[in-house]
Amino acid sequence: MTTTAPALRRIHEIDAVRGFALGGILVANISFFADPGLSVAISSMDFNRDPVSLTVQTLVLTKFYVIFSFMFGYSFTMQMRSWGEKVKPRMLRRCLGLFVLGVTQGILLWIGDILTLYAALGLILLALRNVRPRTAVKIGCWIIGVMSAIWLILAGLTLLDPSAGVTTPADPAVMAAAQAQVTGSPLSFLQFQLETYPMLAAFIWFGQGPMAMALFLFGMAAGKSRLLEDRERWARFVPRVLWIGYGLGLPAAVFFTWSSHHEGALQLVGLALNNILSLPLAAAYVVTLLLLVRRLPAIGAALAPAGRAAASNYIGQSILQCLVFTGYGLGLGGRLTPIAVIGVAAAIYTVLLLLSAWWMRNHRYGPIERGLRGFTQYSADPQPLR
Repeated sequence: MTTTAPALRRIHEIDAVRGFALGGILVANISFFADPGLSVAISSMDFNRDPVSLTVQTLVLTKFYVIFSFMFGYSFTMQMRSWGEKVKPRMLRRCLGLFVLGVTQGILLWIGDILTLYAALGLILLALRNVRPRTAVKIGCWIIGVMSAIWLILAGLTLLDPSAGVTTPADPAVMAAAQAQVTGSPLSFLQFQLETYPMLAAFIWFGQGPMAMALFLFGMAAGKSRLLEDRERWARFVPRVLWIGYGLGLPAAVFFTWSSHHEGALQLVGLALNNILSLPLAAAYVVTLLLLVRRLPAIGAALAPAGRAAASNYIGQSILQCLVFTGYGLGLGGRLTPIAVIGVAAAIYTVLLLLSAWWMRNHRYGPIERGLRGFTQYSADPQPLR
């Protein structure tokens, strides 16, 4: 006898956290749209050193994908509860849909897309869906520990042979050619995407994959424990999370930024520390947001609609950034100052928050979510769109 799980109510705070994470993802990604040369220089860690870029690298870079990945694992547990016995076939179709969506975006819009990675790791999460929360946390900690140990071992080897840690500086001519391609015309931008996407996708899969898997597991453990759904459960951890997150995570983030501009062992040690301490800093961000939402509900009300349509907002960010910076639109890549780029990010984020609020007043799902839901359930949603 097949049972149907009861419909789940939406958790306002969870949607607000997703909407908040989308803002950080936008600020982290927009640098690559605004300066197309970064896409071909990423392996050399050749980031800008102006105050705005240093602030973004310290407070945003690698921090918000932590939140986004954690929330993917948390949302997976809510889908498990909703789908019941159908979780396996539906999750398989959902991962396939995410993969196709990611490849499409990677070729047409944003070469740094992470949806294909999430789709692949989602299959692993599906296989591990029955592990206990404590076991999931242990596996995640082992993954992070091993990755950090690898960076530290490489740092030690670099001390023995300093030349091993020297990276080749990005060729200015190559970076200039990338900018010309991206900002030239729709066809030249598409050519750049096709040439660059496979390399950067591999970089993301191997560079972020293990950490993302660990965060999926942490999110699944928290979701099974209903951590964010019971305010009293997480409220008692607030002082500890804030002290550790800001007290240890923030200095580690500063060291990560400083060390990334030094070749050799220092850079690798910075990566190892960032692997570990970006997690409590991201947790401190989330706790701070939840406290603000409790005191100022308007903040949550502004963020939650975007969080309900996270995939649509993620794709929407790419579309708007392309229209501003690439040959699809204004072609402003490489022409704006860092502070102006942050202004563009704020404008895009505001526009999408307003569009999300308008859309979700009359629809249950965002446009991308609607299509993905229909494919996941192998038919059109029997419930009305409006």
